[in-house]
Formats: sequence, C-alpha cells, structure tokens
Amino acid sequence: MNIPIPELVKSAFAARKKAYAPYSKYLVGASILTKDDRIYSGVNIENASYGASNCAERTAIFKAVSEGNTKLKAVAVVGGAEDNEITGFAYPCGVCRQVMREFCVNPEEFIIIVAKSEEEYRTFTLNEILPASFGPEKLM
Repeated sequence: MNIPIPELVKSAFAARKKAYAPYSKYLVGASILTKDDRIYSGVNIENASYGASNCAERTAIFKAVSEGNTKLKAVAVVGGAEDNEITGFAYPCGVCRQVMREFCVNPEEFIIIVAKSEEEYRTFTLNEILPASFGPEKLM
C-alpha cells in the first residue's frame, strides 16, 4: 500500500497551527488518508465543558466521513505544548483508535504515523496499537 508519509506529516503539522486548546495548551494536528487518496486534516478542539472537546484525529475522520469518504488507509498525528518545540510523540487516545477501527479498510494495513518533526516519525498498524479490536464485522 502506497502511503505518502511525508505529505501526511506535513499536513498534520500545518493543521496543528489551527488547534483550539485554550485550557490544556496542548496543540494536536492530524491528517487522514482515505482509500481514494484524499487527505483531510483536523485539530483538537477544546471546550470549557471538557467532555464536549474533540481530538484532532476524530475531527479529521469526521470531516472525511461527512464528505462521503468512509474508507481510511492512514493517519498522521503531531502534538505538543503550545509554546514549545515538539519533543515527544503524540499517540491517539483509545476513543480515536476505536473510531479509526470503525472506518479503516483493514486494521492489519491501516497505518498510524506519530511524528516529532517532518523527518522523525514512527509508524504502526492499527492492529499493533489496538490488538484484538472490536469492529463492525463483530455485529454481523
């Protein structure tokens, strides 16, 4: 499967600049690659009622799904404190992993990229970070 990792990472970094995180000051950007090779980006959006906040990964996924793109191949995620250089990797939370599972083409092939810079990143499959997952096929 051909995944344009540099393009996804660059897109996630660009999106991160638009994050709305006035409470945590932790800015996250994500970019999703659909089966038809479209890229959708999203940011974390916080709310004074914390439960109403949304992660960058889900923002990007929901944008893709709202445009009719429900089959996903990869995601890139970048995050870090607002005023600091990114020094660590930002991994998707459990809720985001489950949403990825809902819309991925294949959890054995869905790629998750976590990046500190455009040059330094790690890749995982969804199966690696969400083993023994529960997907739509379990309800059939």
